[in-house]
Amino acid sequence: NRSPLRVLVPRPAATNMGRRPARCSRFQKNKPFIKSRYCRGVPDPKIRIFDCGNKKAGVDVFPFVAHLVSDEKEQITSCALEAARVACNKYMIKECGKDGFHIRVRCHPHHVIRQNKMLSCAGADRLSTGMRHSYGKPMERAARIGIGDPIMSVRSKDPNADAVVEALRRAKFKFPGRQKILKSTKWGMTQWDREEYVKGRKEKWLSASGNLVQYVPAHGRLTAKNCQTGRFCDDEEE
Repeated sequence: NRSPLRVLVPRPAATNMGRRPARCSRFQKNKPFIKSRYCRGVPDPKIRIFDCGNKKAGVDVFPFVAHLVSDEKEQITSCALEAARVACNKYMIKECGKDGFHIRVRCHPHHVIRQNKMLSCAGADRLSTGMRHSYGKPMERAARIGIGDPIMSVRSKDPNADAVVEALRRAKFKFPGRQKILKSTKWGMTQWDREEYVKGRKEKWLSASGNLVQYVPAHGRLTAKNCQTGRFCDDEEE
């Protein structure tokens, strides 16, 4: 009697799974896990540009600023940050022009998210090990933020205030959790209120430094910087 023919069935190959939803990596559960000499092979974050628009505009050009502030303690992936930046940038270009605003993403994704890949094809129970050796591999990065931490900031001119708020509202849909949009009483992204800023610029104890401002002290040693740009410069010339 001849032995029956044996049909060789190939084993199913591991398929590339889609991205997991935000609920899998939204909460801060453990200590920060960053890229180091012990954690290698970490993929680059999806967001590579943190400032867009007219980022070289001086501090006096854009007095109005609004912030997108987190209302939860959570993690935001780099994909979500990039999607929010693109959505905000696209709306601001349409409403204010490419040189009428400056967007800055305030949080940076340093936390590494690991995933234990599981097979979901036919016959996966024969191949997968379940929770045995379940230490996952680095898959993406996320930013860890707390309550009250700014996620994005947009500065522009005062007539564009409504467009800035609407752009940040559209960026909110890319994030999990709850966020708030706050209009700032400061001048641009500086720490000075508008009245103090105008007074300091007139009296020259505030000097422009790119898109920020520097305080010029009136005490201490006399230096070339204090004598040239200090608050007593005009009085000495008179």
